[in-house]
Amino acid sequence: MVKDSRDDFYPAPIVDQNSRPGTIVRLLIFVIVLIFAAIAFAILRERLGDPFLLGMLGVLAMIGVGYLFASAIGFVQIAPRSTGDELAKAYVDSMRQGLVVTDAKGRVLYANAGYAELTGATSAADVKTIEGLLGDNQEAAPTVERLALGLKDGRSGDGEFRLSHSVRPGSEPGAHWYRLRARTFVSPGQRQPLSAWQIEDISAERAEQERFFLDLQQAIDHLDHAPAGFFSADPAGRITYVNATLAEWLGIDLASFMPGAVTLGEIVAGDGMALIRSVKADPGATRNAVIDLDLQTVTGEALPVRFMHRATASREGAPGPTRTIVLNRQLGEDASAELRASEVRFTRFFNSTPMAIAGIDSQGRILRTNAPFLSLFSSVVDRDDVDRRVRFDKVVHERDRATFAAALEKAKQRQADIPAIDSVLPSDEERHLRLYVNAVVDAAETDDADEAAIVYAVETTEQKALEAQMAQGQKMQAVGQLAGGIAHDFNNVLTAIIMASDLLLTNHRPSDPSFQDIMNIKQNANRAASLVRQLLAFSRRQTLRPEVLSLTDVLADLRMLLSRLVGNEVRLRVDHGRDQWPVKVDLGQFEQVIVNLAVNARDAMPEGGDLVIRTRNVTEEECAGFSYRELAAADYAVVEVEDSGSGIPPDVLKKIFEPFFTTKEVGKGTGLGLSMVYGIIKQTGGFIYADSEVGKGTTFRIFLPRYVEAKRAADVAEGASASEAEGTSAKPEAAHTDLSGSATVLLVEDEDAVRMGGMRALTSRGYTVHEASSGIEALEIFDSLEGRIDIVVSDVVMPEMDGPTLLGELRKRQPDIRFVFVSGYAEDAFAKNLPDDAKFGFLPKPFSLKQLATVVKEMLEAAD
Repeated sequence: MVKDSRDDFYPAPIVDQNSRPGTIVRLLIFVIVLIFAAIAFAILRERLGDPFLLGMLGVLAMIGVGYLFASAIGFVQIAPRSTGDELAKAYVDSMRQGLVVTDAKGRVLYANAGYAELTGATSAADVKTIEGLLGDNQEAAPTVERLALGLKDGRSGDGEFRLSHSVRPGSEPGAHWYRLRARTFVSPGQRQPLSAWQIEDISAERAEQERFFLDLQQAIDHLDHAPAGFFSADPAGRITYVNATLAEWLGIDLASFMPGAVTLGEIVAGDGMALIRSVKADPGATRNAVIDLDLQTVTGEALPVRFMHRATASREGAPGPTRTIVLNRQLGEDASAELRASEVRFTRFFNSTPMAIAGIDSQGRILRTNAPFLSLFSSVVDRDDVDRRVRFDKVVHERDRATFAAALEKAKQRQADIPAIDSVLPSDEERHLRLYVNAVVDAAETDDADEAAIVYAVETTEQKALEAQMAQGQKMQAVGQLAGGIAHDFNNVLTAIIMASDLLLTNHRPSDPSFQDIMNIKQNANRAASLVRQLLAFSRRQTLRPEVLSLTDVLADLRMLLSRLVGNEVRLRVDHGRDQWPVKVDLGQFEQVIVNLAVNARDAMPEGGDLVIRTRNVTEEECAGFSYRELAAADYAVVEVEDSGSGIPPDVLKKIFEPFFTTKEVGKGTGLGLSMVYGIIKQTGGFIYADSEVGKGTTFRIFLPRYVEAKRAADVAEGASASEAEGTSAKPEAAHTDLSGSATVLLVEDEDAVRMGGMRALTSRGYTVHEASSGIEALEIFDSLEGRIDIVVSDVVMPEMDGPTLLGELRKRQPDIRFVFVSGYAEDAFAKNLPDDAKFGFLPKPFSLKQLATVVKEMLEAAD
């Protein structure tokens, strides 16, 4: 290695094509040039004379002045402007890592002494590029090739590789690790970028790492086989490490264990998590606690343990990771095994009971609690409050504190019968609880620190909700029965009015002065019939004709109508879910549901706003994510109608589906709209819920059962058995050019006005009509005519014998009897009581004369 006076600190590079002569060498050259110039002038003076020499001196003076000027402006540099270049060069020359710089053509421009030492080069001719040195080595070639390709694209890179022998020839055999770095840079005065390769032998570093990992592995092995369990968890409660001892206790397979895959809540039984969460460290500090609780093994068995729990917190107070030593309370020897077993059983019983328990002294201070107590009142008190003996009043709602104080006084007097206290959580009045205060009869009267009472707290939120739900359901059922009964009787009245109007219209021409009055009567009767249908919808007794539909198609068809209904001030958006499941609903009734909800949303946004109707699928597993109590777990197609209106107050939200309840002004709403929506959805087999926040809008969610294709064949078969009946009742308004006939009809109706109107309507069409006011009378007429009846038209609800019973009796006499039911209720309300092979037609009340004649005609033609 070449050395100068500074060789001990800065070894000279083996190759440096950019190096320049030193300062002393340049000064000697300058002095020699001056001496030769003086000798030349002395010799030439005698030959050329003074004028020529003066001219030469002038030229040289001009050159000197120009050189000085160029030096002044920095164009010519006599010495470096700073020592930065020398410092950088000295640093690179002294690097222990090897450094080689090549140009774009792969020629070596610079190689420091470290590179020569590493590769064994003794002269500039021996220096090879990295690619020439390692390009053919199978172990290093992939890394070199990757870095070389990156340099061509101007990307820097690095990598590590292992060689079975050193890159230095003649070195001792043995594996070596190398770290290789490569980057490009542009040198001043050059256009093409240069490549800098740095190579370093990191075998000693790798050996140190291997020794460290070996020591760590040994430490982990000792920890794994320690007689106590150990685990660590992150701030979210995910277990990041568990030792083999604890894994064996819990039945966890360490071979398949993934850090973070198991949470602390999955292995802690009961409300033990409340005890763990109650251990909170101060900002920037740690806190230790001893906790007795139960763990849950993989097989579901309880394991009583003691936690030596350590919690940490960041300087900002955020929870940090936890470390916990676990002691198995079922193992080990004890001087008093029976006492230890009793302690374990009591601890498990105390912390595993489903009710919250707290012991309080005569001053009402909390002395001790169990895990369910900290879980129930976690939003009010924590472990620190219990340690500070906070008063029990803190967990009692302000309105019930006087009642609790009176109960505590009775406990201090050792009274046995202390009434329970129904209260709510101070932090959440929607959560109900019941408090039981029991006296401690063995407490010392003179010692306030001893327990004076034990308080048991049980959350009754679910019970209260079920009670309210049952009361609401009973009320809705009673109102529904009342509405259905009113609708039935009112339908008879409307049927008589409509048929009487039709009879009058047959005798009055449009030019008759009475014609408009009769039409007015019929129109108002039809309006009343619409209100009756709403009552029937609420009571779930209306006639539905369900069919398999796609919600996407239904809403797409309704979009234009909804846009006109909501007006220009409301921005309507319809979001269709992907791969929407089919549903089976009555198209007309479902469209009425959507229109009704859209109109209500429009009325809730008088100044305008956003109305969004969206559809999506909800799987059976996702149903648990909703807080709706009555929602059964199943697959649903969901329709959401969301507005940005004024919202609905909580007290009003509970009543919105009740009939005749409305918040609109008098004359602007009947209060039947949402009750009708509720009835239609319920009768379809679905659910409807409303979520609202005052000032932020309302969202109605409709859950419709998913229609499964597998059931379609059964539905088709079922429909085929009653195809004749369904065909006659599906289109009662179908137009026929000829509604006359000559058949014999038995008309059974207990309402005189309806029976008389039907008889006149059918007689006027040419039918022979026999009338009966009850089912028993109809059987007598049928027997007297010896069965010469072509068709029977009967009401469903009648005294003594209803319509379905009459059909059963007539089928005994004539199995193929043609029968038409007339009712204001839904067909399903009575069809379920009929034989499976029964064939019948259906005509919903109220009906017109034309509808009655059409159904009879269709039924007769279908039978033929």
